[in-house]
Amino acid sequence: MNDPQLAPTDIAAYMADVGQRARQASRVIASAASALKDRALIATAAAIRRDRTRLQAANEQDLAAAQQHGLDAAFVDRLRLTDAVIESMAAGLEQIVALPDPIGEITDLRYRPTGIQVGRMRVPLGVIGIIYESRPNVTIDAAGLCIKSGNATILRGGSEAIHSNRALALLIREGLAAAGLPQDAVQVVETTDRQAVGELIGSPQYVDVIVPRGGKSLIERVSRDAKVPVIKHLDGICHVFIDDTADVDMAVRVADNAKTQRYSPCNTMETLLVARGIAPRVLPRLGRLYADKRVELRADPASRALFEQAGIASVPATDEDWVTEYLAPILSIKIVDSLDEAIAHINTFGSHHTDSIITNDHAHAMRFLREVDSASVMVNASTRFADGFEFGLGAEIGISTDKLHARGPVGLDGLTSLKFVVLGTGQIRT
Repeated sequence: MNDPQLAPTDIAAYMADVGQRARQASRVIASAASALKDRALIATAAAIRRDRTRLQAANEQDLAAAQQHGLDAAFVDRLRLTDAVIESMAAGLEQIVALPDPIGEITDLRYRPTGIQVGRMRVPLGVIGIIYESRPNVTIDAAGLCIKSGNATILRGGSEAIHSNRALALLIREGLAAAGLPQDAVQVVETTDRQAVGELIGSPQYVDVIVPRGGKSLIERVSRDAKVPVIKHLDGICHVFIDDTADVDMAVRVADNAKTQRYSPCNTMETLLVARGIAPRVLPRLGRLYADKRVELRADPASRALFEQAGIASVPATDEDWVTEYLAPILSIKIVDSLDEAIAHINTFGSHHTDSIITNDHAHAMRFLREVDSASVMVNASTRFADGFEFGLGAEIGISTDKLHARGPVGLDGLTSLKFVVLGTGQIRT
């Protein structure tokens, strides 16, 4: 599709064309020099800053449509391209430029008794299909990471961000052209027809891996129907556990930030666990902070009793609360008797995304790191740090709670694979 304003009518034929173009482009960008890939990213970052006003004008069309359709405030917040978001997109591309190019790196090279050397080389995955909702900054993050890691990508954003994504796609193509790389290395799907998703996830001849980013229903559908490998996470049911040895001031600061810094991201705390010994000192302080910020507290009986004594409103927690990702100013709270109980609760009810312990006990911290079965596990830090940018990955293409290939924030290395390489001097097997 040369004209981004034209919507295709034959979706199957259109997606097949997109797939073929991506496959052809993937062979070129896989062998592209680091300098060319970096040049494309730098040019795209400059274009984003240059066209900030134009991007926000396109984004305003999406925001108006979202509000007209009655979408909730958290959804609209994820959709909005503020000055800060636009600058972070450009800065994210520049941070990716500063990262070492993983492609072609050979590691673990060892001599075998036969005299051959055996090692492993990092290579691109090929064509990555990314399906996402609302956040147009994902378009830039995903494109940047795929370009740097030598992959072609097909980006299918949500209908609510179609104008923003089309505007960003033009800037990405401009950046690729400036570096002499194929513009089809990054393609934004021009149709909002849901059939496009079915075609994309059912095309292993064109697509090597699918990354869904969005609501649980989207990710469940992709996981169920895809004929292509999927990198995914379903929920972000993240926990903070305040151990009985924790510094109270630190615990209050971290637990407040983990919940209230932003409510909509997947790395926001949804359940607070507190050791019984420290609960009377920490929960009233936290309860007042949350009350001031109008966070609804859904608490177990022991926590409710402490809140009632302090004059803080709460409602009884149900079994459903322990397995709910609120993405809203709602928090479930439970007092536990031990580190064992906290770990068991997290591994039973969590989503294996991100969990943190606040403690001054080194042995407890090490047990938590070893035994909590999550993609990101933290000590004395807010769960909000579970992010590719904060982890120094430049950006992320998504969070994976799977255990194979990629886990946690998926950056450059997560978009590559390893192949064995053998270096010989004429050896033959006898």
